[in-house]
Amino acid sequence: MDSPRILITGNLGYVGPGVVRQLRQAFPDAELIGFDLGLFAHCLTGPAPLPEVCLDRQVFGDVRHLPSGLLTGVNVVVHLAAISNDPMGTAFEDVTMAVNHDASVHLARVAKAHGARAFVFASSCSVYGLGGDEWKSEDAALNPLTAYARSKVATERDLAALADDKFRVTCLRFATACGWSERLRLDLVLNDFVASAVATGEITILSDGTPWRPLIHVRDMARAVLWATHRPLGGPFLALNVGSNAWNYRVRELAEAVARNRPDTKVRLSPTGAPDRRSYRVDFDLFRQLAPEHQPLMTLDATITELTSKLLEMWFIDPDFRTSRLMRLRVLKALVEQGDLTPDLTWAPLPRPAPATLRPAAPVPA
Repeated sequence: MDSPRILITGNLGYVGPGVVRQLRQAFPDAELIGFDLGLFAHCLTGPAPLPEVCLDRQVFGDVRHLPSGLLTGVNVVVHLAAISNDPMGTAFEDVTMAVNHDASVHLARVAKAHGARAFVFASSCSVYGLGGDEWKSEDAALNPLTAYARSKVATERDLAALADDKFRVTCLRFATACGWSERLRLDLVLNDFVASAVATGEITILSDGTPWRPLIHVRDMARAVLWATHRPLGGPFLALNVGSNAWNYRVRELAEAVARNRPDTKVRLSPTGAPDRRSYRVDFDLFRQLAPEHQPLMTLDATITELTSKLLEMWFIDPDFRTSRLMRLRVLKALVEQGDLTPDLTWAPLPRPAPATLRPAAPVPA
């Protein structure tokens, strides 16, 4: 693709800045269009220029209501927009299915009808649900335990029916995201542990520490997205685990790794900690086989060091960060409570100002 037109939905979130930058570097002559509702546009955490300076155009809108002409001439759709984790999915279950499934499938249908040739969908390894120590490859049984995971399974199923030789669909089952972004989230397991260590010197594990979690840095997610926009292998439809076998860790191992980076940090299990049913150890061999030039580059220690450094640079000292705008569910609930968002997570109409009462103008002196 020399100069494609690429639509990136959900570009104003945590993963979007890295994806936009990666696509701009790879396709300097491409037309990059961002499409986002803007719920988290204000959640900036870095001093660098706005990530959106890499775009040719930013469109604000809801994936449930696509504006006319948005897909005209688009060659590739990178679909990141979603209600993006389990707590948000639980709090807004109906909206999660409407956004993550219904709107995603509709977007793909419209893109195909407009002649797009590639559709890249951000799926999740959470579709596997549970499995103990068993390695989960792409042909393993799916066992989604949450509304978020169920929405991803349903979308993958319906996207498979749309794929053909002229419309290539790639569902990237990402490991759990982590690492620094210009729109940092701390409602992710490793990011939470690093923030706790920096702000309080203590990490409390809320489960019994045994669940498996595969992880991937957001910049490595962007490298995988780039590969998926023009992948040569895998057929018209591909659902692919994206991560690295070396990045499968138990939750307690992640906490211990953070503590090694900050030696004064204490790690403890919550007195009420219970086993977490969400536990999946994922096999990424197929991804390594299909995309050898786009494998993850970041290591766990490097990610922890980077996060720690960036948090210290922004003078992060908030022990109550779980009530801040760095937690996406907190942002949504605050916007709803303020009346800025409706319960179905659409922007509320702005109140119209009352008509002004104007007094007659004073006579102009002769």
